[in-house]
Amino acid sequence: MLRRSISRPAQRLLMTKSHLETPFYGKVVQGSKFTPEYAQYLKLPNGEVGSYFHDIPLELNRTDNTVNMVVEVARWSNAKFEISRTRPFNPMVQDNKNGKVRFIDNVFPAHGFIHNYGAIPQTWEDPTVPSTHEGVEGIKGDNDPLDCCEIGSAVLSMGDVKRVKILGSLAMIDQGELDWKILVIDTKDPLAPQVHNLNDVETHFPKVLESTRSWFRNYKIPTGKPANEFAFSGQYRGISETLSVIEECHESWRKLLRELEGNESVPQTKRAGAGVVYESQELPDAPIPPEIGKWHYIK
Repeated sequence: MLRRSISRPAQRLLMTKSHLETPFYGKVVQGSKFTPEYAQYLKLPNGEVGSYFHDIPLELNRTDNTVNMVVEVARWSNAKFEISRTRPFNPMVQDNKNGKVRFIDNVFPAHGFIHNYGAIPQTWEDPTVPSTHEGVEGIKGDNDPLDCCEIGSAVLSMGDVKRVKILGSLAMIDQGELDWKILVIDTKDPLAPQVHNLNDVETHFPKVLESTRSWFRNYKIPTGKPANEFAFSGQYRGISETLSVIEECHESWRKLLRELEGNESVPQTKRAGAGVVYESQELPDAPIPPEIGKWHYIK
């Protein structure tokens, strides 16, 4: 991996724009997509490499219920890309098991992911202590940033940073871990001015709430795993409670940086500030296995 440093004055050019104007974030790509070696790093406006997890601001605004989102997976795609817990600077990588990259199965009638899927930066679902949030007390977090499901009309791209409006949330229990799914819409989507809450989602996006719950319940079944479960009997939580969840997970993220740096069981906390710059070494995409196109039917 090629790296160099930038000057100290340039390091001070970190993000200072308000949430009304999202700064331009670039990317640095290493390796071939759809291989375990692939990594896409965040490139900050000053040219320095940063962390998708730690260096993009949260910017939660309770006046208009907006927050920043990092896109990990484009809607209708199958490759399970995510912000790395283990690599320095937390690049985008493809989840893998036993050295084999992971693709999401197509569960009829869906093709891959049914949302633009991503994460809320500067949040962390703490696996070290049980949750005290009402209704999910005693359940530990999944060790990742909060997951975000964007329902707008555009198909977004991995690494996009979007200003999104919070609409509600679903508390999934994945193999005993708490894994909140925050439902949002891009503030620049044509329907965003008309969609402010879950009732509006039902009006303008009929069956999206039902389909979202069904998809998350069933998407692992083709791999031989059981259906996922949900807290609150699978009922969505409203905006007020969702805002509280985001604030709680932001405080957990602060704890991660303040108290748990160097703990190998929690995510890497290396972030911008040392003037590190990576050079791209992008290689051609690896082929996607043909069996990924198969449809699976759940009774």
